[in-house]
Amino acid sequence: MFEIQNMEEINDGNLAQVRHVVLVLSGKGGVGKSTITTELALALKHAGKKVGILDVDLCGPSIPRMLSMGRPDVHQCDSGWVPVYTDAQKSLALMSIGFLLEDPDEAVVWRGPKKTALIGQFVSDVAWGELDVLLVDTPPGTSDEHLAVLENLKKHRVDGAILVTTPQAVSTGDVRREITFCKKTGVRILGIVENMSGFVCPHCSECSNVFSKGGGEELAKMTGSMFLGSVPLDPLLSASIEEGRDFAQSFPDSATFSAISSISQTLLNSLQTD
Repeated sequence: MFEIQNMEEINDGNLAQVRHVVLVLSGKGGVGKSTITTELALALKHAGKKVGILDVDLCGPSIPRMLSMGRPDVHQCDSGWVPVYTDAQKSLALMSIGFLLEDPDEAVVWRGPKKTALIGQFVSDVAWGELDVLLVDTPPGTSDEHLAVLENLKKHRVDGAILVTTPQAVSTGDVRREITFCKKTGVRILGIVENMSGFVCPHCSECSNVFSKGGGEELAKMTGSMFLGSVPLDPLLSASIEEGRDFAQSFPDSATFSAISSISQTLLNSLQTD
């Protein structure tokens, strides 16, 4: 098992070359937050940006699988841990507890202080180098992990948060609480993404409102937040995530990729004009 360092030993300068830090939040599990994080990172990468993903979902680290990274060794340098790169050009970097567990099926049964210590080490002791955007994929809810991320990012600028919801009222209701969390902690809301907004037929590509549609957009209007866009439930995207394939590379002409690309561009524009 890896060793968690004493907090006094942690390097504070590893985010110095990171231009923008964006949290990805959701009020509940199962809304596709990690999928949105992964696809936004890939879209930004294809737009020529250097991107990092910090996966602080300690109990459910799914992003390494979504990016087909397996279980590579995590190396150390003078500045700390070296992130795992998904490509030879080092345009997409990733750090996750999934790389540090001896057994991928091992449950992380930790109390708050140990989680907080590891998140502190993740935030400060990963040698990201130069990045345009660092996306922080968080667990659902408003728990110790979220407070630990914000506490450890105090010395560095956090540009804001993207909130992910599905259209149903039970999901948007939970996201309202996430909005309250952002306001209480002083985190700027960059916008809301409505995921699983309609279903794309794998045969004719028509999008049908199997569940519902528009809940995220309505929530954005009610709370005065920016609506970044909606992403449909697309079997091609689901298969790409399951198999760890780059959806943007495989289906660059799909309406789903167009929606993701539009969201990433809106996010970039918001960050650059801030």
